[in-house]
Amino acid sequence: MTETATTSDNVEIRATYLAAEDLKLAASLLYQAYHDDPVFLEIFNGDKEDYEQRLRASIREELGVFWQAKQPMVGLYLGEAMVGVACLNSPDDGIGFERFWHWRLKMLLSAGYFSTKQMMEKEKTIMASVPLKKFHMLSFIAIHPLHQHHGFGHYLMAAVNTVLDEHADSEGVAVYATNDKYREFFKDVDYEFVKEVQVGHVTGALMVHYR
Repeated sequence: MTETATTSDNVEIRATYLAAEDLKLAASLLYQAYHDDPVFLEIFNGDKEDYEQRLRASIREELGVFWQAKQPMVGLYLGEAMVGVACLNSPDDGIGFERFWHWRLKMLLSAGYFSTKQMMEKEKTIMASVPLKKFHMLSFIAIHPLHQHHGFGHYLMAAVNTVLDEHADSEGVAVYATNDKYREFFKDVDYEFVKEVQVGHVTGALMVHYR
């Protein structure tokens, strides 16, 4: 998948699947996006000194398992610069909350047993709440801080819709939004509110874009 458009000043915007050499930059974008996410603050103990180290490690491991499982990871580029990334779980991968054992073992080393278990429970709780049988899960999405509020999120979500179009058996895309800003954004790109879902002490909105 490669989609292109042009800004008003003739700079090319391109959405395409990530290559291996893009993963490091993608991890950096996701770290910035999720640094203050209430779910990750709770899971990785945001008040502890090693919070940032463990969050970075978990994001690297997540991207690694997405890559190995050939899950759709989309990068958004402004010219040659990556300005956004979205990572999805495919409906036919069997990965869901049942992560690979080698990933779990790595997480035990980088995040600790309790945090690893909480990550698994988070995914299990959210996935079980989706009112679809076969669906994509939008696990991560980020736009570079310097390029937010300029419409790039809409370009990225259009690319996510293209991923959905490439999988005829998928009934839609689900996402878990943890604050009002994200809820409004997803509502604006045709995601419908399903229900409030509590993960630990954090409550967020489960939203779905139906095919």
